[in-house]
Amino acid sequence: MAETVGDYVLRRLREWGVEQVFAYPGDGINGIVAAFGEADDRPRFIQSRHEEMSAFEAVGYAKFSGRVGVCMATSGPGAIHLLNGLYDAKLDHVPVVAIVGQTERSAMGGAYQQEVDLQSLFKDVASEFLVEVNVPEQLPNAIDRAFRTAMTRRAPTAIIIPSDLQTESYSPPGHAFKEVPSSPPGLAAPTMVPPESEIARAAAVLNAGRKVAILVGQGARAAAMEVEQVADVLGAGVAKALLGKDVLSDELPFVTGSIGLLGTRPSYEMMRDCDTLLMVGTNFPYTQFLPGLDQARAVQIDLDGTLIGMRYPVEVPLVGDARSTLQALLPRLSGPTDRAWRETIEGNVSGWWDTMQREAMVDADPINPMRIVWELSERIPLNAIVTSDSGSAANWYARHLRIRGDIRGSLSGTLATMGPAVPYAIGAKFAHPDRPAIAITGDGAMQMNGMAELLTIARYADRWSDRRLVVCVLHNNDLNQVTWELRAMGGAPKFEESQVLPDVSYADFARGLGLEAITVRTPDELGPAWDRVLAADRPAVLDVHCDPEVPPIPPHATFDQARSAARAVLTGDPEAFHLVTQGIKTKIQEALPGRKG
Repeated sequence: MAETVGDYVLRRLREWGVEQVFAYPGDGINGIVAAFGEADDRPRFIQSRHEEMSAFEAVGYAKFSGRVGVCMATSGPGAIHLLNGLYDAKLDHVPVVAIVGQTERSAMGGAYQQEVDLQSLFKDVASEFLVEVNVPEQLPNAIDRAFRTAMTRRAPTAIIIPSDLQTESYSPPGHAFKEVPSSPPGLAAPTMVPPESEIARAAAVLNAGRKVAILVGQGARAAAMEVEQVADVLGAGVAKALLGKDVLSDELPFVTGSIGLLGTRPSYEMMRDCDTLLMVGTNFPYTQFLPGLDQARAVQIDLDGTLIGMRYPVEVPLVGDARSTLQALLPRLSGPTDRAWRETIEGNVSGWWDTMQREAMVDADPINPMRIVWELSERIPLNAIVTSDSGSAANWYARHLRIRGDIRGSLSGTLATMGPAVPYAIGAKFAHPDRPAIAITGDGAMQMNGMAELLTIARYADRWSDRRLVVCVLHNNDLNQVTWELRAMGGAPKFEESQVLPDVSYADFARGLGLEAITVRTPDELGPAWDRVLAADRPAVLDVHCDPEVPPIPPHATFDQARSAARAVLTGDPEAFHLVTQGIKTKIQEALPGRKG
């Protein structure tokens, strides 16, 4: 039989090394779906429960594999559903290729069923590359540019293929006028080093510093060893943007942890007191958590020059990849002989982890949510992949999960959308089927889409050599982060009609799907429950009933935030007494003897 356009699309994906496509079927992609059957499911068609989940799974796969994630959806509503996941990829700089169907060419412009102007729909989210293919000869160049652009620009791209074209015979572009050829798939990662004169200028700024702070993001991941060496030479501390949480081990005594609203006190104090700032591979957005604008001299390294100087006045901008640039910089660095700054940072870090343990062990009703992540951190496999949802779960992930060994972790860092933790973990399992994955999610996100994706987990678990995928649900029947934002930012009491969630047993639901499932209602059950799910031979759900009134207050909360929260209490918050009690019990841990620095 002649090769169809659908057949060719899958052949080209295989040539790009694509092993699975996260997708949901529909008649707008019937020609490609049929091609999967003819190709013996190569690449594999991974069916989610919703197209948005397909996009999130592709993002999770890309984040944890370092390769391009591919998602697919039908025309009209299917394509629309992809958008949230693709925006997550765009804002977190993740390479994803979306392939979407379109109504037949003969019906275009005729207000046909499910006809949507997909080029207008995708022109922002796939602004780096978006193409509609209308003849077979376009295909090689369209697919290859989508992949090369996604990889080079670290962005989502999209290819629109009308449904009738998918079943036509494929014919390659010729050596002819207005036909565009392509090249064999493949692209090496770029290596860029700034000019030697700029390296010298940067070294002069850093060497002059006596209190150097380093901030790393996900762009520094391939340069972890070099960041550690630079920090040692300069006597610096290293803070981590949330997307860079897994760049350096938290066992290093000078790593101050996360920064920002979900950050740590040592990171806050280091930025407050430093005189020099080195930023590597980060686009951390919250300027107020960086040094004062006239306080520190700054050097920034980023592969994308358009992102340099956006968040802080930079004296020396270095456009280059983090590893090569730091390697060029290291021989020119000479740190201070006085290590008092470094010793202060290390003392603060040590004291902070002691404080975090005390806060996690504060009694709550029924369980302190901090303790959920602390107990995980005490026993997590050193090759685990951890995903977190947005909301209060992200607070505990950011502050209490201690990165070490080969642990990887991520969340929706910039879009901060609800719902990606479970599909991210599914994508991670397809990237690394031999490693355990752990999704930390709130019950709001679990009800939004996580429960449905438990079906996807149950369906595909036998494809993973290590079947451990643990979904830990912070079960408090409250849309907790927004509840606290109402209190702290708006000075408004909790509005129960918008915030309270219907109660459901996530463990019972999971058990009905054949998954391991445990309900935890007391603190003493928590550690053994983690031991059990981490030793299970199948995916598991840990349904932990926890206290919604444990405050996710930053360690550097402002007076205005505290005053707003107090006003919320005084104006009739339904949990006023309990939340005040929990706040006092938690925050007093920071003032207990033993805190260093």
